[in-house]
Amino acid sequence: MRLFLLVCLVMIAFASNSVLNRLALVDAGMGPASFAAIRMLSGAVALAALVLMRSRPANWSLRPAGAASLLIYVIGFSFAYVTLDAGAGALILFGGVQVTMFAGALIAREQISPQRWAGAVIAFAGLVYLMWPSGASAPALSGVALMTLGALGWGLYSLVGRGASDPLQDTAMNFLYATPPVVLIALVLQDTVNWPGTILAIIAGALTSGLGYALWYLVLPRIEATTAALSQLTVPIIALSGGIIFLSEELTLRFAIATALVLGGIGLSLVRR
Repeated sequence: MRLFLLVCLVMIAFASNSVLNRLALVDAGMGPASFAAIRMLSGAVALAALVLMRSRPANWSLRPAGAASLLIYVIGFSFAYVTLDAGAGALILFGGVQVTMFAGALIAREQISPQRWAGAVIAFAGLVYLMWPSGASAPALSGVALMTLGALGWGLYSLVGRGASDPLQDTAMNFLYATPPVVLIALVLQDTVNWPGTILAIIAGALTSGLGYALWYLVLPRIEATTAALSQLTVPIIALSGGIIFLSEELTLRFAIATALVLGGIGLSLVRR
């Protein structure tokens, strides 16, 4: 039950990132590069402070795989929300994460039951249905491409996290080494910076990203890669609820059908006989 509650808390944090990013870019008018830079910098500062407060000595060595995959995710995620709704973006992100992590599980020779395969196919069908071009209701292709890049980065980041020996320190080092390139991109692009967007970026960086990702690294070694992939497909539903409440986004029939397929696939994959 403790593990289940931790996973639920992490999923809420992931969904909050989608809502906060969309709020900052659309409602507050913040630039995506500036939002990403402040978000990463806030997360790095908060996590480094927590590491330094511990009694054990800190290890500041670079984790190349973790830092690189986090960087790819942050860039794709931040810029995708210029054109995507919070719920649609989360569904594309974690649908792509599912594919990436299932591929990682196959490479690692994990046993995947036919029932789990069937559930994954159904859930992925919901993602394909959502993205299939159909007039104005289909997500923008540029946003889909950027979020797919973010999904690849996050899937790799999650696979790397399954070997985390010190979740808090590993997450802190990933943030510290991924932050400078993001800040450099923001300095080159020099897009809009304002106080409402900055506050949202700090919340997203220090709380829902920094602490949320540290909790995720705590959980990952205890569950299978396919379970981690499928559990993240609940995030779009949480993000959609947040988008409806905070962003006045519309619940369309297209999204409702896609959501039903995704949740049905997850249920089929995770339920025990």
